[in-house]
Amino acid sequence: MAYTDDAVKAKLSALNETQEGIVTVAQWVMFHRRHAERTGQLWLQKLRDSPAPKRLNLIYLANEVVQQSKARRKDDFVVAFSPIIAEATAIAYKGSSNDIQQKLRRVVEVWRQRQIFELPIQEAVEARVDEIDKSRSTGKKPLLGGSLFSNSSGSTPPELQPLVPLQSTLSKATLASVGPTAMANGEYDKLHDSNTPLPPPPVHAARLSQLLKALANAESSVSEVIRSRRLLIDGLEKLLETNRSALLKEQATAAQLKERKAETEATKREVEDGIMRGLSAENSPPVSHGDLGVEGESITRPEVEALTPPPVEALTPVGSPKQAAQETNSGAAPTQPQILGGFTLPGFGNSIDSSFSLAGLPSMEMSEHQLDGSNGLHAKKRKVTHEEEDYAQFASGDLDADVAELLKQESDAQQ
Repeated sequence: MAYTDDAVKAKLSALNETQEGIVTVAQWVMFHRRHAERTGQLWLQKLRDSPAPKRLNLIYLANEVVQQSKARRKDDFVVAFSPIIAEATAIAYKGSSNDIQQKLRRVVEVWRQRQIFELPIQEAVEARVDEIDKSRSTGKKPLLGGSLFSNSSGSTPPELQPLVPLQSTLSKATLASVGPTAMANGEYDKLHDSNTPLPPPPVHAARLSQLLKALANAESSVSEVIRSRRLLIDGLEKLLETNRSALLKEQATAAQLKERKAETEATKREVEDGIMRGLSAENSPPVSHGDLGVEGESITRPEVEALTPPPVEALTPVGSPKQAAQETNSGAAPTQPQILGGFTLPGFGNSIDSSFSLAGLPSMEMSEHQLDGSNGLHAKKRKVTHEEEDYAQFASGDLDADVAELLKQESDAQQ
């Protein structure tokens, strides 16, 4: 069947909701891809004149055509449907039942996932659908796309509300510029195609005039997009600056809270340590020091002389007479020394009587095992011998009269 407007309208009228019927019509449309722009305009006109169930079938047809064209890397129908797809989706969505709207939402989500259309076109489609949902008085459906300016509950934060109209204006301007830009570029390519022969000069001049108008129209639409995008960027920069200032304040507050937290923790530890020290003092019994009545005070211990006595030799003067030997018994208790009117030599238990004879001094000996009367230590065996010269020093000195008499008698007896 040759391509005519009537043929296209007939194919669209015969379209049913079965997959086979949709695929058959889509193959016929793609076969005439040279007329993609005209087919798109006829398709939009048919969608406007059709009831809600028929509109869903026409959306399914457009979905099959653009997806197959994208897979075959033939963008003729993608370019043809891009300027009109947002309006067509809004027409099919508005006034439809909840079941049809859910199916249309599913188609729009597939376009986003598979990136069928450019991002501005996709956002424009979702924005038109969201506007219809907001205008409805009963129930709210989840918004499409999960963009920055929408959430699952359909409400916009107050900080982002000034940006919503800017984004909406940008989306509409972008959508409006797609068609003129694509048309101007297409006419320019055809006119400058090296394989196409040049027409007669009058026709060539007329086509150049049409190209100038198309380029001017496309330039104007793109300039509007640029203006809208700059306004949105300014709004975003203001929002960013506000958040940066808030961030600095929050960081300062966080640092102050951290410092106060550390200070509070240190104070808490000190208080807990004080409590533990108080409990330890209460549980400890008081220390009593007799009549002094002092508790808890440490008293310095007195220094005590060592218990080990000095050796006997350290206490025995050089040249002193020996002590009389004593018979000691292991079972007998030591006797205390008695002073009988004489004198007692240091380190000896018995005193020397005044009638003591010095004749026995040369032969006096002390047993090695004899115990000292004062400290019970074993004295070392020792022999003391007195010669005549030992007593000469006493004769020349001022001696006691009794001692001098004794020394004289001893000397005469030896002669």
